[in-house]
Amino acid sequence: MPDPTVPADAREAELVARLGAARDTLHAELGKVIVGQHAVLEQLLLALLCRGHCLLEGVPGLAKTVMVQTLARVLDLGFSRVQFTPDLMPGDITGTDIIQEDPESGRRQYEFLPGPLFANLVLADEINRTPPKTQAALLEAMSERRVTSRGRAWPLPDPFLVLATQNPIEQEGTYTLPEAQLDRFMFLVRIGYPGRDEEVEILRRTTGNARPELRRLFNAAELIALQEVVRQVPVPEPVFARAAELVRRTRPGTPDAAPAARWLQWGAGPRAGQVLILAGKARALLHGRFHVTEADLDAVAVPALRHRVVPNFAAQAEGLDADAVLARILAETVG
Repeated sequence: MPDPTVPADAREAELVARLGAARDTLHAELGKVIVGQHAVLEQLLLALLCRGHCLLEGVPGLAKTVMVQTLARVLDLGFSRVQFTPDLMPGDITGTDIIQEDPESGRRQYEFLPGPLFANLVLADEINRTPPKTQAALLEAMSERRVTSRGRAWPLPDPFLVLATQNPIEQEGTYTLPEAQLDRFMFLVRIGYPGRDEEVEILRRTTGNARPELRRLFNAAELIALQEVVRQVPVPEPVFARAAELVRRTRPGTPDAAPAARWLQWGAGPRAGQVLILAGKARALLHGRFHVTEADLDAVAVPALRHRVVPNFAAQAEGLDADAVLARILAETVG
């Protein structure tokens, strides 16, 4: 816990210095369990610092669950995992009221039994396998950071981060998230296959008896303090302009559209610009700086925008996905 006798500014400066110094240490601790995936881990850390949520996309077996569990252990956060299925109901994740009898008076009364959402890091596995009603309950909890039962609101723990996964294969019997719901996620993080040497190392580590010891580098209270510091990072006017320009150039049929926007059916909305700025602030802190640069925005642009744009049929005909179109828009947007 922060020392109340130390001025707030001094505590913030100490936290920023610790975060900058701990960046490599964080990767080293996570690297004891997770092989490679440095860009993915950094995007998850950025989301944590921004109080954002992430949608992870990758085929089975890429250690998504282990990655989140390890992150929770290193940051000393509570963790829960929910396997989404077609029969999952909203109360199964938010919690429900049960009738309890007082042993002394014999009176019966409702008591709220919290669901698995009451954790700091929640892994919502295969969110597209559950019906829209349960998806909506999760998304409402993400937005409001609380759940409601019998007219009473129950606040979720702070910090609170949802990491939802989508399986890009086996789309039969799934409930695709609409674009408006995808926009609620800060990042769409794509987890790819490991390289050859990384895969050999994965086989070496996971087929033996070694159990790495992980150090706890931060706790929940310190993470909350860092989330407050992120908001205070100054942003120069040219960086605000760059964020707005990147977002506006994704919108086809508008005066600001980039040439590559002809491959998009829909562009990103204003929330995308907010994400770019916040993620840029967090990235600056993570790299030991207290100022945001245009390079910070460019580094987070693809995971922040890929689920907020919709490629059209022309793009699909030419084999261009959202990442490829965004790469062209970034190249065409001169800083």
